[in-house]
Amino acid sequence: MSQDIENVIIVGSGPAGYTAALYTARADLRPLVIEGFLWGGLLQQTTDVENYPGFPEGIMGPELMPRFREQAERFGARYITDEVTRVELAAEDGGIHRVWVGNDEYRARAVVLAMGAEPRKLGVPGEEELAARGVSYCATCDAAFYRERRVIVVGGGDSAMEEAIFLSKFASTVTIVHRRDEFRASAIMLQRAREIDNIEFLTPYAPVRFEAGDDGALGKAILRHSETGEEKELEIDGVFVGIGHQPTSRIVEGQVPLDEDGYVQVIGRSTKTDVPGVFGAGDLVDHTYRQAITAAGSGCQAALDAEWYLRDTPASPEAHWTTPDELEAEAERAAEAAP
Repeated sequence: MSQDIENVIIVGSGPAGYTAALYTARADLRPLVIEGFLWGGLLQQTTDVENYPGFPEGIMGPELMPRFREQAERFGARYITDEVTRVELAAEDGGIHRVWVGNDEYRARAVVLAMGAEPRKLGVPGEEELAARGVSYCATCDAAFYRERRVIVVGGGDSAMEEAIFLSKFASTVTIVHRRDEFRASAIMLQRAREIDNIEFLTPYAPVRFEAGDDGALGKAILRHSETGEEKELEIDGVFVGIGHQPTSRIVEGQVPLDEDGYVQVIGRSTKTDVPGVFGAGDLVDHTYRQAITAAGSGCQAALDAEWYLRDTPASPEAHWTTPDELEAEAERAAEAAP
């Protein structure tokens, strides 16, 4: 007989999901982590991580996230590297939650939602049509395709500065386009960008459309001055959109409370949602800080909240799963009964 009701399923990876996996695994809850194809979250697409404690020289995002993953696995976390397609969350205390990966159904007494966030899009003509043909959201992923070419980065925060700095190693020119003269980026990131010779700044402008060239790939960006309305045409080979992210909460829409921006709402300083046994962590719930360390911290909180919920909430009769000791005893009984 195999286990068919999990103690806890963690949906998503990244610092929140993997920290929740680590803590629930160390609590002997044998978590099942459905981590997605792009496991590791946004940090997997980041270059230098200089502000995570314990790494005084900094560490690359794609090096840090496997460490998170391996540490949780060491204590018994299990992984499905695939996407959750839908969920059905039980409304009653002690109920069984259902999670689907394609046609495969998984059930659990508790669920930690840690799907994180995804890049926010501009929503201008040509953006969707030219995606992967000049329009990108990840310099780490695509910068090498733009060696000695002209690119722009849209945005004014730390994400945009980081994209521009990384791109400057490859592109001939990098133009940061921002709709305001002031930037949201931290002083140190802005200073770094300004000190690089092939990075330029163009403000206050915003893209209004992208157009293809003769080869069908991105050929130009049409920008509009935010104050005068004057339009400017730039011939470019690539655009990297760095205007922030939005929570990846579509699969739970209508099942847990979301705020007007789509973030999962939690109760007070806990990670509890209004649905018993369902917890939210990381960028999925965080409007404000959105840092790797705060995501990891909320993953720890969600794991502890889930552990305490399982400890204090009687299981539904259907929630029994066969433990390894029970499996061994059952095998011994079968062996004794055999002729």
